[in-house]
Amino acid sequence: MNKFLLGSLVLVFLLSACGTSAPMASKGAIEITASFANAVGVGENSAAFMSIKNNGSEADTLLKASCDAAMMVTIMDSKMEGDVMSMSDVSGIEMPAGSTVELKSGGYHIMLMDLKQELKAGSTISITLEFAKAGKITLDLPVNAIGSMP
Repeated sequence: MNKFLLGSLVLVFLLSACGTSAPMASKGAIEITASFANAVGVGENSAAFMSIKNNGSEADTLLKASCDAAMMVTIMDSKMEGDVMSMSDVSGIEMPAGSTVELKSGGYHIMLMDLKQELKAGSTISITLEFAKAGKITLDLPVNAIGSMP
């Protein structure tokens, strides 16, 4: 009986770890999960990545981002053109109704430039996203070593 109980507890624990992640922040129809920034030193540039879900029936737009840890913050898009990766600023990211937009390496992301402080793996930084309809959403991003996933 004890083996059955222990096995059941282990199974419940494993299944709960495999479930969908809880939102790190949400406001209105917007829900943000799986967010993180890369660890780097003072004066360097980092990037913030996340998954943004619009649960609403109307589209929204991510207009801008801000972070006290960086001198400048921009929303960017990366594109592969031939053998060259290029990045460009974007004026916003459309968040279609009922869909999820991934901010990830090689696509849309938030650049944190000329950092005022070191971003150490295991720490967190605060970032504010501003949406056309949902307004401002502030969340604490975990800082990961470059190359590691959240």
